[in-house]
Amino acid sequence: MRIAVVNGPNLNLLGVRDPDIYGATTLRELDNLAVRWGRELGADVGTFQSNHEGDLIDHLHSLHGRVDGIVINPGALTHYSYALHDAIEAVGIPTVEVHISNIHARERWRRLSVVAPACDHTIFGRGIDGYRWAIRRLVNLAAGGGRVVPYGDGPDRIGELRLPDGPGPHRVAVVIHGGFWRDPWTRDTMDAAALALTGTGWATWNIEYHRIGEGGGWPVTFLDVAAAVDRLATLDAPIDPTQVVVVGHSAGGHLALWAAARHRLPAGVPGADPAVRPVAAVGLAPVADLTMAHRLGLGDGAVEDLLRRTPETGRDRYDVADPARLLPLGVPVGIVHGADDDVVPVSVSAAFAEAATAAGDAVDLIVVDAVGHMDLIEPSSGAWPSVVRSLDLSLRRRA
Repeated sequence: MRIAVVNGPNLNLLGVRDPDIYGATTLRELDNLAVRWGRELGADVGTFQSNHEGDLIDHLHSLHGRVDGIVINPGALTHYSYALHDAIEAVGIPTVEVHISNIHARERWRRLSVVAPACDHTIFGRGIDGYRWAIRRLVNLAAGGGRVVPYGDGPDRIGELRLPDGPGPHRVAVVIHGGFWRDPWTRDTMDAAALALTGTGWATWNIEYHRIGEGGGWPVTFLDVAAAVDRLATLDAPIDPTQVVVVGHSAGGHLALWAAARHRLPAGVPGADPAVRPVAAVGLAPVADLTMAHRLGLGDGAVEDLLRRTPETGRDRYDVADPARLLPLGVPVGIVHGADDDVVPVSVSAAFAEAATAAGDAVDLIVVDAVGHMDLIEPSSGAWPSVVRSLDLSLRRRA
C-alpha cells in the first residue's frame, strides 16, 4: 500500500513555531517517523510539504493513480481553502485530515474545516502521533472499511458496520471507543479491533458519539450510545438484533456496561426502555466504577467533565450513569485488563467484578500479564486472544 503524507503552510517550522502547541518534533523528524510508521503497518509512505496552495493542489493532482491513501495537514488552509477541498474530492483517493493540536479547543475560527467534508476521517489533538493514527486508519480502510450509517442527526451520530462472510443473520458486536469521553479520540481507534472481530465471524457496529468538547457529556453522550444500539433494530442488514454484545475500551468500556444496564434505568431517565437489549457486555480496561474513577482522579477530572458534577454534589447522576450503581446488570459480563495498565488501574476492574458477582451477575475477569492499556485493542498483541475469548465466553454463558 502506498500513502502520501502532505503538509501545508508553516509546517516546515515544526520544532520552532509554538512548541508548547505543536511540540518539539521537526518536519524532517516527522517525515522519518511517518516513513517508519508506514513500514511497521505494511505501507510505503512518501512525504511532501509546501507553503503554497497551488503547489499543494498540483501535488494532490499528481497523486492520482499513484497512491492508495493520503494523510493531509492543510495548516491554516483548513479553514478557507475550498480549492483544496475540491482537489481532494477530485482525485478520489481515501484521505485522512490530521491536525497536531486540538483545533476545537483553540480560537473559534480554527474549529471550522472546509476540507473535512472531502475526507474520510479527521484526527486532531493527538500531537505528532496523530499522523501514525491517520496512517493506521488508511491501512485499516484498505483492509476492509465498513458501511457508514447514521443513527441520528449530525456527523457524530454515525456507526460503521462491517459484516463477516456468509449470508447471516450475524451476531453483532457493538464496538465503543474510549479516550475518557473527550473529543480528540474517535472511532478510528477501534478500527483494527473491529476488523479482527469481523474476521472471526462477528458483525461489528463501530459507533461514534458526542464527546466532551463536541457537545457531549450528560445526557447527550448517553443518549447517543442508547440510540446507536437501538438502531440495530431497524438497520437494513443481515444481522440478528437479539444477539448483540456491547464491547468497549476504557471510557467506552464504561459506556458498554452502561448500555447493558439500560433496562435497569427508571422510566424517564435518558436511555431507559431499550429497543435492543444486549445479551452480554465486555469491558476492555473499562472505567467501570465512576465514583472510584473520580476518587482516583482518572483522566484529569474526566468523570466530573462527563457528568458535570461530583458524587458529593450530584449523586442522582451517578446513580443512573455509573454501571457500578446499576448492578446487577442481568447479563454475562466479560472484563479484560492488562496487569501493566497505567491509565486505568486494574483495581477498578477487580472491584467492579467483585461487586457484580456479589450482586448475582456472571462475571469473567481476565488479567493479562505484561499488557498495557492500548494493547487490548491491538489484534497483534498478546492480549488479543483473551479479548476474543471473553466475547465468546460471555455469549456462551448467556446461552
